[in-house]
Amino acid sequence: MNAIRVESRGEGSAREGAAREPRARPGLTLTAVAVVQFMVSLDLSVVNVGLPRIAAGLGFGAVGLTWVIHAYALTFGGLLLLGGKAADRYGRKRVLLSGLVLFGLASLAGGFAQEPGHLVAARAAQGIGAAALAPAALALLATTFPEGRARVRAFGVWSAMNAAGGALGVLIGGVLTQYAGWRWVMFVNVPMAAGALLMAWRGVAAAPTPARGGRPDVLGAVLATAGMTLLVFGIVRTDQYGWSSPTTLVTLAVAAALLAAFVNVERTTAREPLVRLGLFANRSVTGANVYNLLLGAAMASSFYFMSLYLQRVLGTGPAMTGLMFLPLALAVVVGSVLAVRLGYRLAPRTLLAMGGSLTAAAFAWFGLISTDGAYATDILIPSIVLGVGFGLCLGPLVNTATSGVAAHESGTASGLLNSSRQIGASLGLAALGTAAQHRTGPTVTLESLNDGYAFGLALGAVLLAAAVLVALTVLRAER
Repeated sequence: MNAIRVESRGEGSAREGAAREPRARPGLTLTAVAVVQFMVSLDLSVVNVGLPRIAAGLGFGAVGLTWVIHAYALTFGGLLLLGGKAADRYGRKRVLLSGLVLFGLASLAGGFAQEPGHLVAARAAQGIGAAALAPAALALLATTFPEGRARVRAFGVWSAMNAAGGALGVLIGGVLTQYAGWRWVMFVNVPMAAGALLMAWRGVAAAPTPARGGRPDVLGAVLATAGMTLLVFGIVRTDQYGWSSPTTLVTLAVAAALLAAFVNVERTTAREPLVRLGLFANRSVTGANVYNLLLGAAMASSFYFMSLYLQRVLGTGPAMTGLMFLPLALAVVVGSVLAVRLGYRLAPRTLLAMGGSLTAAAFAWFGLISTDGAYATDILIPSIVLGVGFGLCLGPLVNTATSGVAAHESGTASGLLNSSRQIGASLGLAALGTAAQHRTGPTVTLESLNDGYAFGLALGAVLLAAAVLVALTVLRAER
């Protein structure tokens, strides 16, 4: 009888402990993930418009100023695979909350920066936080909504917030810089991080500690992180050292050697690998990541070239330039909603082909810009086409990249997807920026600047045509 009473009390204590744990709330989880993705995407572009005033406020030199952008891209891109694996191994909620705390504190520190080094360090810390946040948030979405209409709708919301953050970053950055001061492009993240932290704490259930298949692959983690970081480092510094310079060639060669060694370690290690190479046997994972790399390369260059064209060729101010990106952001939301509605009836690869084709057409239209261009015809209409096409791509892309992936590898798959987009964005911006600079030539005039920007945008159309080809040939036809 005593044993029964003890057992009953034990069961009661267990039930009370379970009651104290937050129950899974899919709606709150989706909202938290949407805020996280908006914030991470926002930080990739919100600082750009404020760079001139940041330079004046903290005394940056021309070369040092680029590290306000590069420091974030470097740590974010270099640590994404590690962040995805950490989410799988140590728990997605735990990694998400830790990343939010770091991201919020780094943003606060960056807003109070008094010297260039302080801001660069804060941006690097933001990138570390984002590398934990992005794959953990996406993995939570994939496991919370495993199939059906709810999954299609969830990824539609995620894709809208992802793209809206990138597009609205230019607008928010311009308005804050002009009317509140450049420090607010850092402070703006703090309330978002706090809100997402509260929602994730209350809405995401504390899942049991994931089963760990063995000792972690420390060597693989070091090789992958070092290789990815050097790759991004070599790419982003091509604005100072050309593609054919010894500095760039040596950096990229060392990065390639480290990544090749990483693949060999993953193939032969007896420990739990950072990335199981068998994951790439899934055509959906491989095809979605190649598509994502091409899409990221084109989209990153579009914001760059369009912003410069509006300000340097048409003479538009920073706040008005940001405002002119608003139709693009709204069009992305429209495209994402449309992807949800069509996703119930069409295969993901069909939506990817449709979205990629629309986006490629918009880039080809941008390639016709001129020095006497008009906003309505040269920017507004193709921006709407671009936004709708981009919105059509995002949800099906994430759905495809995580479909057929075991739950214990969803963080890794999410980290891969985020890595391919970040590497694509860095590589595309460096490559297309270099091509545009060569087309501009040594004599800088309005006409030569316009020709360079138009050429870079036209090359974006070529990248997207290749992405459409990947969707039609690599991805499977099933719904």
